[in-house]
Amino acid sequence: MSRGLRSLTEAQVRELGRTGGSPAVLDRLAADQDARRLLLLRAVLDSAESAPRDRLPPAALARLRLHWTVLEEADRADRAATRTVLHYPLLGPWAQRCLRLLAAPRAPTGSTREADHLGAVAAAAAVRAGLHRTFRLVARGGRLALPTLGVLDLHGAPGAPPSPLVELVTDDGTLTVLPPAAPPVVVRPAAAGGRPSADPRWIPVHLLRASAGTVLLDDLDLYRTADSGLERHGLAPAEALGKEPRDRWEEAWASVAPLLAVGGRQRLDDLTLLRCLVPLAPPPGAATAGGGPLHCSGTRREAFGAVLSSTPQSPAFLAATLVHELHHIKLSALAELAPLHTADGRPRHWAPWRPDPRPFDGLLQGTYSHAALADYWQRFALHTTDPALRDLAWAEHARCREQVTAVLPVIAGSRSLTPAGRVLTDELLAHHTALGARPAPAGHRARAAAYVATARAAWQRRHPAAPGG
Repeated sequence: MSRGLRSLTEAQVRELGRTGGSPAVLDRLAADQDARRLLLLRAVLDSAESAPRDRLPPAALARLRLHWTVLEEADRADRAATRTVLHYPLLGPWAQRCLRLLAAPRAPTGSTREADHLGAVAAAAAVRAGLHRTFRLVARGGRLALPTLGVLDLHGAPGAPPSPLVELVTDDGTLTVLPPAAPPVVVRPAAAGGRPSADPRWIPVHLLRASAGTVLLDDLDLYRTADSGLERHGLAPAEALGKEPRDRWEEAWASVAPLLAVGGRQRLDDLTLLRCLVPLAPPPGAATAGGGPLHCSGTRREAFGAVLSSTPQSPAFLAATLVHELHHIKLSALAELAPLHTADGRPRHWAPWRPDPRPFDGLLQGTYSHAALADYWQRFALHTTDPALRDLAWAEHARCREQVTAVLPVIAGSRSLTPAGRVLTDELLAHHTALGARPAPAGHRARAAAYVATARAAWQRRHPAAPGG
């Protein structure tokens, strides 16, 4: 089994099985993901070099090489600053899209446009690293987005064409943008340690600052939900957050650390995996009473460190969302280091938190995140001094624990678990059993059991031949 775990020990996998993970373990997960990101970016360059010229014309390849050189220079000048850009979660979806286009069996449209985005990445790195460089980049639809920093909006600029070439000059952390037929824009991006610009053409990425740390609230990045499949579920990214939702994000972030701390030190440690928050639009029907769920959230395996979420209804909602989604991030990162199962991807399993059939991997992911929520809410209930929050916490704990109880035997009994998956599952089973030593009040347990039984009955009606039905 040790060969399958690579650089993680069995004891460290057991930590993760308890929905824990020391700072050293979390750092190892992040370091592995960061190394994979650099390899992915290198694969983009290598694929571009070998791509047919009808896929990537010589001029586009020359630009890509130039921008890669700037990234190497920025990395030598200030590695930490440059890696902030290269490891940014939303760079992953762009790189994956680039690779797909460059390797497509037929010459696709858009491969040159996607390859040119590396110039915006290089410009952002040059700003952060303090390099003096000049760029000529294309503004898509009149907007030029620099990952981790912000967007230059050229709409309404005198004489500006729809997608102009824009000249940028970076120097000692200052960004000077020279749009055609318009006054220059000079900013020191706040996300890179400068001050907010008063120029309305520059829209910075919003920074959330609180005791939980500083994190980007990114409603600007071009790839924040690209190729995510959100539209299949009727979901969409939030566009240009207004004052009210931004204030709600600020309020929730300001209070999230104390709420997580009530659930134990581990939940604060888990925040080290969070690198950006991506606002989502409310789910379908949320605006009408009883019309649908009020909140939605998710993660993307290709965007390690990003949590996508609709505007939190309260700080407690955000805290629970982070516990849930950061455990998806944890488990996905662990699975990259040590495969946990060999099951196929056929959706056939019942999960009491979803109406649709789940593949084994989805069942494992959901079970793990709900086990973490059961742990968090139990600790919260045992330690909070607020009676109303205590009652809420017991209700949430009872529901999550009952849901895990219903499906954990399916995972534990699977022959598709690898040795690492078996270690993780055995520890998850033991931890789940231990939570039962301090149960929720009987009323909450009864309501949770009825909730899961109703979900199972509904599943049996819809999928009579599937497991769990």
